Formats: sequence, structure tokens, C-alpha cells
Amino acid sequence: MATISVPLTPELQQFVEKTAHERGSNKAAIVREALQKMEEDMAVQAVLHARTEPTLSGDLHELAQRIV
Repeated sequence: MATISVPLTPELQQFVEKTAHERGSNKAAIVREALQKMEEDMAVQAVLHARTEPTLSGDLHELAQRIV
């Protein structure tokens, strides 16, 4: 697993620390969860965008499965 260093604003740092404390977790787990949520949100947006694409045809459920 790779490790990266990301500067956070004081507000984001406080949010991560507070959330980790409330969940009995660690800061790295909170950041990983946030990134996973962002990845899921982007996949949903891609499906919604594909739905409006006039050149695409087929089953929307099948298209969504290809993204995941």
C-alpha cells in the first residue's frame, strides 16, 4: 500500500481528527473512506452522463456494471 503526504487546511485537519475520534478509527482510515466515497460518486456521475449520451445504447444496468 502506498503512502502519500497531503497538506490539509486547518479545517480539514480538524474534521479528519474529529471524525476519527468519534468513530474510534485512525486518520488514514478516514481519508481512505473519503477517497472511496469520491470514487463512487465519480462512477455514479459517469453513469448519469452516459445516460444522456445520444450515441450510447443498451441496458443502463449493464453499463453501470462495467464501471464498477
